[in-house]
Amino acid sequence: MTREGRGPAELVLAATVARRHYLQGRSKVEIADELNVSRFKVARLLDFARDSGMVRIEIVADGEVDLDRSARLQEAYSLRHSVVVDGAALDPHALAVHLGDATARLLREVLTRDDVLGLPWARTIDIMSHALTGLPPVDVVQMTGAMEIPGVDSSAVDIVRRAARLTGGSSSIFHAPLMTDDVVTASTLRRDGKVARGLAEARRITHAVMGIGAWADGLSTVYDAATPAERREALEFGVVGETGGRCFDAEGRLVDPPLADRIVTIGADELRAIPEVIGVVSGRPKAAAVAAAVCGGLVNALVVDTEHADALLDLAD
Repeated sequence: MTREGRGPAELVLAATVARRHYLQGRSKVEIADELNVSRFKVARLLDFARDSGMVRIEIVADGEVDLDRSARLQEAYSLRHSVVVDGAALDPHALAVHLGDATARLLREVLTRDDVLGLPWARTIDIMSHALTGLPPVDVVQMTGAMEIPGVDSSAVDIVRRAARLTGGSSSIFHAPLMTDDVVTASTLRRDGKVARGLAEARRITHAVMGIGAWADGLSTVYDAATPAERREALEFGVVGETGGRCFDAEGRLVDPPLADRIVTIGADELRAIPEVIGVVSGRPKAAAVAAAVCGGLVNALVVDTEHADALLDLAD
């Protein structure tokens, strides 16, 4: 019922009940005794106060973290953790720094000394690795080879070593590119003792932080490095995105287009077996790919900006 359908006495009573419950912390039973009404009437008046707009309940953002969006995103996608950073006024680099810091703070909460942290090569992971302070002394494992791109001078080895120095744990590294020039080179590298042992260490990982790429120009370093023919072949396999060099389709299922034969990264079984994988993403264009990765169980926690969160929430409606 609207406010217009109730008399002033009942409106004042509803406001009184709402004030005592929401502002003073009184229970429904306490309010019923104080006002000499039934607790059922108190419950109905509280429902009316909310439904009519007399009472508005808001979750207020805590600094850079948008708590309301974080909670809604976590619920919409059944995520283990969800952190939404307000990046509306930030340029791309500053936003990446803030996302990296938020990811590091999340890791400080969830990691214990018994955990093993897995890190692939990615621009977002490189930035995040500089903020990894205050963590327990966890081991850090390299998950992929590295790529050379303009503006990024850190390899996967650099990222893992830096993270291990900051955590005080050991590092598991290997020297290899993420994408080789041909299939034979990739196969040879995977059989190399140091690389094979490094990739096998992925079985120890309990928490990983991953970038997620969409299968489109400028939205994935793997896509950008692929040939036009490889891009088309991947689309024929249903690829919509990739994480750590592993391609997936719209259902979040891992698929291996011909391009996969020249990529050096952890195995599909090892990726699926990681208990917690945190995806770090910004902007709207990757939303469909991220939603697929989440729904397929490849990623079960997210650190994103408000723009990306809104896009994911739109997809969930």
